[in-house]
Amino acid sequence: MAELQEVPVYLFTGFLESGKTEFVNESVLSDPSFVGSENTLLLVCEEGEEEYDAEALKKKKVFVEVVENEIDLSAKILTYLLNKNHCTRVLMEYNGMWLLNSFYNNLPDNWVIYQEFMFADATTFLNYNNNMRQLVVDKLQSCDLAVFNRFTKKMNQMDYHKIVRAVSRRAQIAYEYVDGDIVNDDIQDPLPFDINAPIIEVKDDDFAQWYRDITEEPRKYTGKTLEMKGITMTNSRFDPGVFAFGRRIMTCCVQDIQFCSLVATCPVKETPEARSWYKVRFKVDYKFSKLYGKKGPILNMIQMEKTSAPEQEVATFY
Repeated sequence: MAELQEVPVYLFTGFLESGKTEFVNESVLSDPSFVGSENTLLLVCEEGEEEYDAEALKKKKVFVEVVENEIDLSAKILTYLLNKNHCTRVLMEYNGMWLLNSFYNNLPDNWVIYQEFMFADATTFLNYNNNMRQLVVDKLQSCDLAVFNRFTKKMNQMDYHKIVRAVSRRAQIAYEYVDGDIVNDDIQDPLPFDINAPIIEVKDDDFAQWYRDITEEPRKYTGKTLEMKGITMTNSRFDPGVFAFGRRIMTCCVQDIQFCSLVATCPVKETPEARSWYKVRFKVDYKFSKLYGKKGPILNMIQMEKTSAPEQEVATFY
């Protein structure tokens, strides 16, 4: 059976009237180097004040399909819409009230997200973050670029920067001012611990930031020595001398608290008790583990001692 051709997907997220349609219309579909070269499927999951001219776009080999219901985000329907229009790539304007997993979990096998952009109206974003934090985090955690439009000189970039960085250190940030100026975020975010110290001491309050950093850039920790508090977990499917080390982390709200851990090793006779707090010194390796199913950070125990839980047992990014 012939291998299916990879289909690039360009994903645009954000709440209604956040500027998604305007950007796609004016910056993507008006770019002659992009349109016309191949058939493009434009999936629209919500319709705001600004609309697409479907008939005019057909002349540019762009075919608009509206997905009104979240249940229609199935691999079968998405593949049908692609093949119906003989398209080889996809632009998707996503509904801000739908969680992205509805799309991620139903992507056809050969669809690959090439770029993900999150758009926000700066005049309403802080209210959205206060009242619909889970949806905001959902859109920020995987985006490549977060764009805050309708920005004014009276607004403080740091207010928006901190919200993005609490979720992702990877995403780029841009502010589009009402006068048309676009300013890239250049605020520096030093880690709250010294990555070059002989022993990197991760304080209790900094665990969540450390965990995110090592999972995003594991290679930079190779050969480093770390010291921190955490909970140990064991499982019958683990090899002897292997355990999980981590903490419960809250990203946005109580409902999303989960135990976040990494693979750790120690001499078999020193395997720690499960569900206990330890202060541990590790040396980090980066290699394949069947528990990850790929390469990842391995925490090799140097020394370990039982300890009390931190004052705040659930780690946060704040």
